Amino acid sequence: MKKLLFILILCINLLGQERIVTLSPSINEIVFALGVGKNVVANTSYCDFPEESKAILKIGGYNNISLEKILETKPTVVIGQDYDEKLNSNLKALGIKTLSYKTNTISSIENTISELGDFFDKKEKAKELISNIDNALSSVNSIVENKKILIVISPKKSLSNQIYITGNFLYFEDIIKASGNKNAYNSSNQAQPVVNTEKIIGMNPDIIVLLTPFLDGKKQEQQEIINAWKQLPINAAKDDNIYTVDKLYAGIPSQRVEFFIKDFKKILENVRNKKLQ
Repeated sequence: MKKLLFILILCINLLGQERIVTLSPSINEIVFALGVGKNVVANTSYCDFPEESKAILKIGGYNNISLEKILETKPTVVIGQDYDEKLNSNLKALGIKTLSYKTNTISSIENTISELGDFFDKKEKAKELISNIDNALSSVNSIVENKKILIVISPKKSLSNQIYITGNFLYFEDIIKASGNKNAYNSSNQAQPVVNTEKIIGMNPDIIVLLTPFLDGKKQEQQEIINAWKQLPINAAKDDNIYTVDKLYAGIPSQRVEFFIKDFKKILENVRNKKLQ
């Protein structure tokens, strides 16, 4: 009788355990941060945080996710983002529970954390993660104000005519505004902004933040990139307000945006301290 009861309890536990597939690095990080990463059975080639994510079955990248591989994992839920509508539609048509989220703004990142916290019954952990982001965001206010800030994505050692920057519809915009400053780039176009040096000179940013996660810890190479930007006739170069953020979380819209905000705070404090000298 005891043996039968044990088997019954074991079966109930197995049936109750989620089998999760995550379709983006940000979603994968949030799921792990909520404490249910042990139930992730597959993720994408770019899901490499936390460390244990690297050993999980890969089902493709951003543009080549394999529906067949997803089905082989027998998922109870597939969690992705709203940009792959065709895949999401195919999964739903096959009867697979599919959750889709936006993570392009601070509010949408927090909403994703909150809703996944509800889904996995991790409400308190979700509240903690959201509180951490809000506290970090509050801490950047009024350190320096009314500065034009330009954030550059994956800068190269030499300036080219294709410079990728953050526009006005990403979470970076929310961070800049929360600090009491403004984005040097201003456009109603929601497409990824690509500019040239002439355009940057026209914007004349006061502070430049270069996102260099591919150069994590490589200070000399980062300095070479900074030196290239210092050649431009702009306020940021004249005042030596060009900085790098070399951490891998810099471009991932997950709960780790908290850490980017803290890095951003240090940059603003450095700019302020230069003025006080």
